[in-house]
Amino acid sequence: MANIVVELRGVNKTIHDLEILENINLEIQEGEFLTLLGPSGCGKTTLLRLISGFEEPTKGSIFIDGKDVSGLPPHQRHVHTVFQSYALFPHMTVFDNVAFGLRCQNVPAADIQTRVADVIKMVKLEKYLNRKPGTLSGGQQQRVAIARAAVNRPRVLLLDEPLSSLDYRLRKTMQLELKQLQRTLGITFIFVTHDQEEALSMSDRIVVMQEGCIEQIGSPRQVYEEPQNLNVAKFIGEVNIFDGEIFAIGNNNQIMVNVLGKTRAAKSTRTFNQGQAVHVLIRPEDVRVWGQPEVNDASDMFAGVVEDVNYKGTTVDLMVRLENNKIIAATEFFDEDDDRLEYKLGEKVWISWTPGWEVILPYEQ
Repeated sequence: MANIVVELRGVNKTIHDLEILENINLEIQEGEFLTLLGPSGCGKTTLLRLISGFEEPTKGSIFIDGKDVSGLPPHQRHVHTVFQSYALFPHMTVFDNVAFGLRCQNVPAADIQTRVADVIKMVKLEKYLNRKPGTLSGGQQQRVAIARAAVNRPRVLLLDEPLSSLDYRLRKTMQLELKQLQRTLGITFIFVTHDQEEALSMSDRIVVMQEGCIEQIGSPRQVYEEPQNLNVAKFIGEVNIFDGEIFAIGNNNQIMVNVLGKTRAAKSTRTFNQGQAVHVLIRPEDVRVWGQPEVNDASDMFAGVVEDVNYKGTTVDLMVRLENNKIIAATEFFDEDDDRLEYKLGEKVWISWTPGWEVILPYEQ
């Protein structure tokens, strides 16, 4: 079993009678890439600042390597933070920026030379040792900031939305590089973002936060395919939400649910009661669309009209208005052997999904 590097027990944070964080309990394992994900104002950056020591919890305890760090300043916690701005020294070279922390600790010059060279090689900046930050690209500056933190060999590296200022293409490249760098360094990363796609593509585990509380903790696949509630389902990617009712309960997680006037088979590991109001959640990529003339048996389908078509190369995104005026998002994957993706605005279609691809949640107001 992996070692627990950081643990938060019953952590609360209140500022001017406003509760920023409420009852946060979290264990972070050695060597994992953990992402704090949530909308602006949910408390994820405050949580990062509590771990780093820049702020103290109002209530609860924080442990690093099993030691209660309450009251310890940042430089005694053996964690380092990479901020959005990178905070590089503009008058120093890349080498001097990375070596700065070691010099402050009076590390011998020979050791500084070796450790800086090693970490610079890891972030692939060997050619830029004598350059100053102002002559580097945004991605290169970010790697300098990470190298400056990593050279101190912290137990945990905290990253507060470090990719937010990069353009889309560079951001995608840096997501891959950052994950590869984390594996190379073997350091625990705690990463803050509000970008769902970024969290899904980079993380070992994701902590989904909302209004100062943890809504769900799980792997990217778990939080996407098995959301614990509507907040998580709506925040992680797109989702179609139907109101329904449990019609019958069978064996092996099988249930029958009434949705949009039809009774459909479904699966759920949750326990429901007959007649219980529920939400039926379907991701757009799990919705199937057929032109009405090509369907002989539509008893298990719902009629609609195509309202929007968005061709994206590998996929076609559709918006379909059902007979009850509900708008459904569908994503069809492009196949060169199938020209059926040539949908027209106003075209009459049938939609459906395969039983077992839905998520059934208790009804929420």
